[in-house]
Parts: sequence; structure tokens; C-alpha cells
Amino acid sequence: MERREFVASLVAGGSAGMCVDLTLFPLDTIKTRLQSQQGFYKAGGFRGIYAGVPSAAIGSFPNAAAFFVTYECTKSLLGAGEVLAAPHVAPVTHMLAASLGEIVACLIRVPTEVVKQRTQASPSSTTYQMLLATLREEGVRGLYRGYRSTVLREIPFSLVQFPLWEYLKTLWSWRQGHTLYSWQAAVCGAFAGAVAAFVTTPLDVAKTRIMLAKSVCGQHTEDNLHQCGRFHLPGSLREGPPLVAVAARPL
Repeated sequence: MERREFVASLVAGGSAGMCVDLTLFPLDTIKTRLQSQQGFYKAGGFRGIYAGVPSAAIGSFPNAAAFFVTYECTKSLLGAGEVLAAPHVAPVTHMLAASLGEIVACLIRVPTEVVKQRTQASPSSTTYQMLLATLREEGVRGLYRGYRSTVLREIPFSLVQFPLWEYLKTLWSWRQGHTLYSWQAAVCGAFAGAVAAFVTTPLDVAKTRIMLAKSVCGQHTEDNLHQCGRFHLPGSLREGPPLVAVAARPL
């Protein structure tokens, strides 16, 4: 990949990611609260719909930039040879490039996602307070809670989205006889993203609940109801008296 293409992927990818994340942030908050274990209304409902937006604003640009730079560089490397440049191998190239891009991007995405989602599910706390609480109670490792589940969700998402997106663009461009306009590429991307989101929603729910949970290993709670290795929600997210928690535990 040439220097000009590298810079273009960095700036365009980061800018696009930041615009999407900030524009659709209210929908992301609603999604997080619907997926949270305590339920939509107990997680905040429609109150504080922009809770956690500073975390998204800080992490969206480097996260998207890291993904698209890795994606384009990998496509360039894999497509350099004549064998891999064959049309029937193109979907495999896109899958590999997208998977590697997600692994790299998640190194940046997961910490910001953890803080963002915990703040979304606890609108009474600020992003800064949630960051400090996570570091104090779980350390840096707490910021990477759910990294593996995020990768396991993002890779299938990308395996569906990007090959389908590239295929739709190629097909539409071939049928009309010229390169797609930007709005046409956006339509292809929206359709591909919707299909990928539908397929991977169960994995996304699991990822959200793991990120919202906090390890209590090594901590002494007042009621001593939690055992080492179990998970509980942050203080403001926990619900019910001690007897409810006891009843909820498996025998």
C-alpha cells in the first residue's frame, strides 16, 4: 500500500467511524439497555440517552482508523499475487482482511466499549467516574473484560458484512457499467451491515452482558453472597435485596 492510500484509509476510516458512532449513539444506548440483564427501564430507559458519549468520542476515531488501515493493508498484501487476485478468491481475501482488522481494532475498541456500556446502563454515573471505578475495582484488566467475546462477535460480523458489501458493490457497478456513486456504496454497506447484525445479535448480547459484569474475586462484599469467580453488576446496576440474590443463585 502506498503512503497516500495509507493516509487516506487512516483519515477516511477514522472520520467515518466517528461520524457513525456519534450520530447513532442514542440507538446504541437503547440497544445496550435492552440487552442488559436488569432490563431496559432499570438500566435507565430513555433517560440520559447520551450517557457514555465521551468514551465513544475518544475511541471511535482511532478504533475505526486501526480497522480500515489493517483491512486495506491486508487486502493489498493478499491481492498482490496473481493467484490471490483471482475473482473467486476475493471473498476469502476480504474475510481474512476483515478478521485481522477486527482483532487489531478491538485492542482500542474494548476499553472504550466497557466504559461506554457501563455508563449507558448506569446513567447516574459519569464516564470519568465509571472509568475510575473500573480501574479501582478491577485494574487495567477490567477494561479488557469481554475482549475475547468481542472478537468472537466482530469476526463473524465482518465475515458476513465485508464480503457481502464488496460483492454488492461489484455487482451493482457491473450492471450499471461504471463505478458506484457514494450513496450507492452506502446503500450496499447498510444492507450488508443489517444482514451481519441480524446474524450476530446473540453474540452481541453475550458480549454486552460480559462487559457490564464485574468480577468480585478477591473482594469482600457486605452480604458475602458472591463467590470468587462469579460476576455481578456494578453497584448502581445491582437490583433486589440479598434474599433475591440468594434465590437467584443455582443450587
